[in-house]
Amino acid sequence: MFYSLPMRRPLPTAEEALEILKRRRTRPQFRAPPPAGKSLAPLLKELDKRFGQGPAALQTRWREIVGETLARRTEPVRIIKSRTAGEGGTLELRVDGPVASLIQHQAPQITARLDLLLGRGAVTRLRIVQGPLKTTPPPAPVRARRKPPLDAARERDLAEGLASQPEGPLKDALLKLGRGVLRREP
Repeated sequence: MFYSLPMRRPLPTAEEALEILKRRRTRPQFRAPPPAGKSLAPLLKELDKRFGQGPAALQTRWREIVGETLARRTEPVRIIKSRTAGEGGTLELRVDGPVASLIQHQAPQITARLDLLLGRGAVTRLRIVQGPLKTTPPPAPVRARRKPPLDAARERDLAEGLASQPEGPLKDALLKLGRGVLRREP
């Protein structure tokens, strides 16, 4: 059974309810949390100053620094900061086999390129460690083989078929297309 209790005060009218809601919110306004990067940015900046970006910055652009051939046989491992103030660090490289001698001869050029990427004097020496590479290099790009030219009989038949066409770029394009199609046929 439902018993109704007498109301002590009357409910507000619609206009009064709107006025009450304008003056006072019943719930706190939703605020999104601040981005995590905002509070982490100063810490990351300080850590970057102290320890540098390390080999991660180098690995992405290693091919540009040392070239395609050496990039397949080498990889940057870490940057060792110098304990002496004002002296640059040492880049430790893992090298596959006899490429170490090439790296030693190209050390001045490599450190000059590293200066462009990391800043002047960031790396002044290279430390070469021979051993297997951890990252497997991507396979060398496969060059498409050039198709052999048409034999003389097919070339003559194609030229005879296009003899009625006027000279110009259209005839040259048709000749090229015909050669391509005839090369594919067995």
